[in-house]
Amino acid sequence: MALFIKDPEVDKLTAELVTLTKTTKTDAVKMALRREIALRKVNRPIRERLSKSLELARAAGPFAPGDHKRETDEMWGED
Repeated sequence: MALFIKDPEVDKLTAELVTLTKTTKTDAVKMALRREIALRKVNRPIRERLSKSLELARAAGPFAPGDHKRETDEMWGED
């Protein structure tokens, strides 16, 4: 799908980025969009970034610790 932007300021900013990076308008826009998306992903709230992990932890239920030494001894065939 094509992207058509008719905004003089965007054109000016794109031209400046093209000059600084010595690239095409397409590559300059692509680079700027990728950078902005990456920045937004990094700056998301911690709760939002961890939501999938928190959901998995809730689904797994509470941690029920066992006798670690006994379990590892059994695993290795030691008494």
